[in-house]
Amino acid sequence: MAETSALPTGFGELEVLAVGMVLLVEALSGLSLNTLTIFSFCKTPELRTPCHLLVLSLALADSGISLNALVAATSSLLRRWPYGSDGCQAHGFQGFVTALASICSSAAIAWGRYHHYCTRSQLAWNSAISLVLFVWLSSAFWAALPLLGWGHYDYEPLGTCCTLDYSKGDRNFTSFLFTMSFFNFAMPLFITITSYSLMEQKLGKSGHLQVNTTLPARTLLLGWGPYAILYLYAVIADVTSISPKLQMVPALIAKTVPTINAINYALGNEMVCRGIWQCLSPQKSEKDRTK
Repeated sequence: MAETSALPTGFGELEVLAVGMVLLVEALSGLSLNTLTIFSFCKTPELRTPCHLLVLSLALADSGISLNALVAATSSLLRRWPYGSDGCQAHGFQGFVTALASICSSAAIAWGRYHHYCTRSQLAWNSAISLVLFVWLSSAFWAALPLLGWGHYDYEPLGTCCTLDYSKGDRNFTSFLFTMSFFNFAMPLFITITSYSLMEQKLGKSGHLQVNTTLPARTLLLGWGPYAILYLYAVIADVTSISPKLQMVPALIAKTVPTINAINYALGNEMVCRGIWQCLSPQKSEKDRTK
């Protein structure tokens, strides 16, 4: 499937086309919403704050996930992977970096909101910049390890996109999976749940809490949880017993995360939403030029 147009095992032509169309819709949706968010930060001075820098980091990560999905969608519609083995490794690395950065940026936002609402002190620029640098450097470090031999990138069952290879379930994969998952899924999820729970306890009754305290953790669990379950199953059993179609479900679910995050963190934030509207409004742009 990587080099030819033959259909992958377990998929019919309409099914490959359907997966490609779903990936295309997810990619364009996430890319458009997150690009608008990034553009609004660049054009709206009011959004240039330390707390919003964390949201910008998330939007950049989610844009990367959507770009990764766009490549996968194009390949699926072509019914083959046209970029060769090196392209597969690059695609897997880029997708893994942005996925980990998205998860950790969500946790960073949760901690930043806790700091803002519960300590009543503004997040400092040096703290926000340090958080963003840590998120991206840590994500790049963990994503580079499969390129160096700890873990491995390979084709998804559809053969038109690449991710962490879970098909073997050997000791190399198992050791990498548990170590990586602890630092990049369990810990961010714990930070997210704890931060919003403390915010709910302190400010929930007062009505001063203006953020959704349940959606971020649910997004992490429902968006990335299916991948975690699939990887765990590959450790304890033969993953080939799961049909190729079912193995593709976690990938399709995960690609919805950029759109959900954009709705929650950007469109759900009045100031960011106003910044997006200003970017889309030509009348506002003309006023800005006259000023």
